[in-house]
Amino acid sequence: MTKIEKIVLSYSGGLDTSIILKWLQETYGCEVVTFTADLGQGEELEAVRAKAEMSGVKDIRIVDLRQEFVRDFVFPMLRANALYEGQYLLGSSIARPLIAKHLVGIAQEVGAHAVAHGATGKGNDQLRFELAVNALDPSIKVIAPWRQWNIRSRMQLLEYAEKHRIPVPSDKRGEAPFSIDANLLHTSTEGKSLENPAEVAPDHVYQRTVDPVDAPDTPEIATIGFERGDPVSVNGKAMTPAALLTELNGLGGRHGVGRLDLVENRFIGMKSRGIYETPGGTILLTAHRGIESITLDRAAAHLKDEIMPRYAELIYNGFWFAPEREMLQALIDQSQAFVSGEVTLRLYKGSASVISRTSPCSLYSADLVTFEESAIAYDHHDAEGFIRLNGLRLRSWAARNRR
Repeated sequence: MTKIEKIVLSYSGGLDTSIILKWLQETYGCEVVTFTADLGQGEELEAVRAKAEMSGVKDIRIVDLRQEFVRDFVFPMLRANALYEGQYLLGSSIARPLIAKHLVGIAQEVGAHAVAHGATGKGNDQLRFELAVNALDPSIKVIAPWRQWNIRSRMQLLEYAEKHRIPVPSDKRGEAPFSIDANLLHTSTEGKSLENPAEVAPDHVYQRTVDPVDAPDTPEIATIGFERGDPVSVNGKAMTPAALLTELNGLGGRHGVGRLDLVENRFIGMKSRGIYETPGGTILLTAHRGIESITLDRAAAHLKDEIMPRYAELIYNGFWFAPEREMLQALIDQSQAFVSGEVTLRLYKGSASVISRTSPCSLYSADLVTFEESAIAYDHHDAEGFIRLNGLRLRSWAARNRR
């Protein structure tokens, strides 16, 4: 086996990855490069640099990936209207392949033989990180400390930190905190009382959205502009992808939009309960379906709805870089050629509702659907033959049953 002389660690600066950093240095006796992705999680990342320096790290990478995250990962996923198990907007799932992409890129740049992550052996993230690395560079070894070391409890984790003089914030010393993942698309919270799906989530779990009961009593109107399936403006103002999602997070958050209490089926085989907040993503999903309703052909729209669960499952399970996801993406992107225009929504007490939609590429014809005299010739008698042909198999089926 090739001796590992350098490792690139996905490093958040939190308790787990701080201990993992020290463990890697001790176990492998080699240089560890830390990589921290700024995905809009709202944390002061320079403090992460200071923590890495205290641990003797010489090569510290903190990379602003907000634009790439939204433009190249979130927006392609939203073109598909992707929802895992019909509800989850895949906020954690879609971030992992981007982190893995940069882990691999840095490893190739610095000549590292391995990358490491802090995902546990029970969760989905280990799959997402490692399947992505397999697809991008199978020569790179993946180190997953939670599957290798003998630390099996939070108490042992804290004892390791104390033994090696790793600073532990006072709020991390007591009862295990909620596990929180945040980026520009969402915030997810798991653990503690949430592990009992019968227990109501406490109010303090929610960080990005007000309780819909306490949201403003006056609705707010927002108009989203689309070009080829991607959002490009809010209320007539053109914005970059990251700025646009940030703006919609603020709009949705103050109206309580985008809350989800979900028990989901992990790929690894167990059920888990989490609280998700995706205010901007919820608005965009609603608006995107609104613009598609007037710009997509019926069969194309229905085909997209048929493949969406498969596409969402691929992302959830960690197959973003798999050929089948790329094939589906090509189909989805082809469908967006004429998905341009504006959608206006009403935000009110936890809901985002489409109230109007316009497009220069609209397939909607008022002349065809009107009950008044139409300028477009439509012979009502044509429906008789249409119905009779479609009813042929039903008449045959009914006649057989009567026999």
